[in-house]
Amino acid sequence: MHKSNKALIRHIPDYLDYLEIEKGLSSKTQENYSRFLDRFVEWLNNHKHTDLLPHQLTSDQVWKYRVYLSRETKSKKVEDNLKKSTQNYYLIALRGLLTFFTERDIISLPADKIKLAKSKTESSIHFLNLDQIFKLLASPNVETKIGLRDRAILETLFSTGLRVAELVHLDREQFKLKDSTKLYELTIVGKGSKPRIVYFSDQCVKWLKKYLDDRKDLDPALFANYSPTKKKDASRRLTVRSIENIVKKYVKIAGLPLTTTPHTLRHSYATDLLSKGVDLRLIQEFLGHQSIATTQIYTHVTNKKLRDVYKKFHSTRLEKNED
Repeated sequence: MHKSNKALIRHIPDYLDYLEIEKGLSSKTQENYSRFLDRFVEWLNNHKHTDLLPHQLTSDQVWKYRVYLSRETKSKKVEDNLKKSTQNYYLIALRGLLTFFTERDIISLPADKIKLAKSKTESSIHFLNLDQIFKLLASPNVETKIGLRDRAILETLFSTGLRVAELVHLDREQFKLKDSTKLYELTIVGKGSKPRIVYFSDQCVKWLKKYLDDRKDLDPALFANYSPTKKKDASRRLTVRSIENIVKKYVKIAGLPLTTTPHTLRHSYATDLLSKGVDLRLIQEFLGHQSIATTQIYTHVTNKKLRDVYKKFHSTRLEKNED
């Protein structure tokens, strides 16, 4: 281990290169880490710590940075207010930088000295029950080509538990749907460049086949934008934002909670599997989580269901027997 004579902030470009080359993170993830560390650089500049060396960063300074994330941003625009869950992204990026120093044998504050913020209220997940799911799926007008596409999108989100970024990268050539009544499986490369198999239900395959049979264009994207484009050869692939807006549109039509997002359908997919007794490790594989700890956020849902079942069918029976 050695002390670096280069200022801490000057190591950040090297760290971002490390994320790309050695960690193999996507360009979008690198952009996020860069953006999160920009806030740390801003704090260093504000406190005249631009020349701070890696080994000079202290736990006390990290604490002051955490206070900055929690309080000082609130004096700015409303959209700059950071929830505790968002603050954690900034802390994780800084912790990653310290881990990079350790791997490069550079003396610095240990990464485990940075503790993440805890929040009870933000740990809960939002999901739809099956009645709400059916309402949402039935919302598009499938007599129109846009409605048919949107039904296929909603069916795919709930059937597969795909992340939105994974959904928008699907191509038509990946789907050879000769029979619309059979379960379909597909290998995708998900978050962290991790491959996994996703499954499309019979219901989902039926709507995908109807949608693809109706497509007249030659765009390679599975889900395409039908709006006219100025550039003749421009891709019609729907973006993440487009999918979010499509879901929001049908959430309003179905009269569902406005907090419902594409990720809510992923939560609903996982919760439905778990409530039907599927092992948590299998759900981890279905979702493409690297750590089982991430998947465990769903256990409180089934814990509550178990508690409600016990209260309804068992505790009342005991009370009657006592009477």
